[in-house]
Amino acid sequence: MDCRRCKEAKEPLGRAPFRNPIGERILAKICPDCWADWLQHQTLLINHFGLDPRDSKAKAFLYEQIENVLLGDGDAEQVDTSKQGTIEW
Repeated sequence: MDCRRCKEAKEPLGRAPFRNPIGERILAKICPDCWADWLQHQTLLINHFGLDPRDSKAKAFLYEQIENVLLGDGDAEQVDTSKQGTIEW
């Protein structure tokens, strides 16, 4: 598989990280190394913005970031330290 993010030929993830179409796209297009990088970035977003991943708005925000960072053009949400602990919906 050629990874969408790093553009290298690598083995795919062992299984889809989510049971939805985004999870299937990640499985088909993202290598384990890039997925691990995403998990670190996701943790940064969760901690910085004080997100509860069980909250539907937080989940939608994180899925949007997955679309941009892993499956899109690679532009990540910039962490604005003046907004630490909050996010505007």
